[in-house]
Amino acid sequence: MVLLSNDLAALIGFASEAVLWGAYAIIFTTSLILLLRRAPTRGLNAPILTLGCALFVSCTAHFGLEFYHFVTTLRDTGFEGFANETKPLVGADILISLSDLLGDFVLLYRCWIVWGRNYWVVLLPFLTAVAGFSCIMEVVHLVVTLDPTSPVAPAALIPLGLAGYALPLATNVLATALIVARLWHTARAAEERCRGRLAGTVRAAQHAVAIIVESGLLYLAAQLILVALFALGHPAQAIVAVAAVQIYGIAPTLIVIRVALGISSECSTRDPPGAAGPAVAQVAWDMEVSRAQLTRPDLLPGVRSFAGTEESAPTLRMDTEYLEMKTLDFEHDGFAIAV
Repeated sequence: MVLLSNDLAALIGFASEAVLWGAYAIIFTTSLILLLRRAPTRGLNAPILTLGCALFVSCTAHFGLEFYHFVTTLRDTGFEGFANETKPLVGADILISLSDLLGDFVLLYRCWIVWGRNYWVVLLPFLTAVAGFSCIMEVVHLVVTLDPTSPVAPAALIPLGLAGYALPLATNVLATALIVARLWHTARAAEERCRGRLAGTVRAAQHAVAIIVESGLLYLAAQLILVALFALGHPAQAIVAVAAVQIYGIAPTLIVIRVALGISSECSTRDPPGAAGPAVAQVAWDMEVSRAQLTRPDLLPGVRSFAGTEESAPTLRMDTEYLEMKTLDFEHDGFAIAV
């Protein structure tokens, strides 16, 4: 039986990251092409594009440092001592947390948009993300000072390192929960205030929630496993830590691709003959239509349509999408839902 040593774990981790970086490069290139192709008709989401590019650069720089370490160490010293800390690996360790921080910023941006640009809502998860990054920076500083060649953090630094990995995990959970709660609450409120005429709103919201949650599960799993292995001081943390870097980039990029490809949901409900109110109430979430298609003539009484982006729509907004907002008035008490 072969025991998992620190050197073997580091080598397996490098191989895993190489595969994941290749996949990430393809996914990122695809997302970039899709975003740029959509730009002439729907505008360019500058914050998402900027964060996505910064995240890819950070993840690529990490893989580059790991590759340099792989080549030079095996050439000069061989397999023995492969996991020992070196100056390039110190930089790689910093980039692990930097990539995690940038990935959290993407999630926080989406949360900020969904909550109507409310800074107070994202303040706590923002602070936990920054605090986690600061903890890891201090761990790196202390390891370099106390034991520069140690492949893992000394036992005395595990609590600080654990906080550094657990706080970004808390950011992920908080931001995702806030996004899901906002979407669900808005959909339920719309349905209730329409007296059931917009029952499809809930189903449309479920599709929006699914994109956020499903794409974030991979991110969350990587963070959770890394926290557990770091707390145990297990050598497998060397595998998960470097592989997680690419996952931090892949997970938010998958959301961009799913939105750009036009993951859509259309739900219609028709009132029975003789029912009061609009004859047809429709909820549609479709990102593959143009502005011209989104704008409908105001022929129905009590229905006002307009097109906008996440930057201008006054209520529930999803990034990278143009949303049509229909304001339906019932007894002079209007509300708006994003469709």
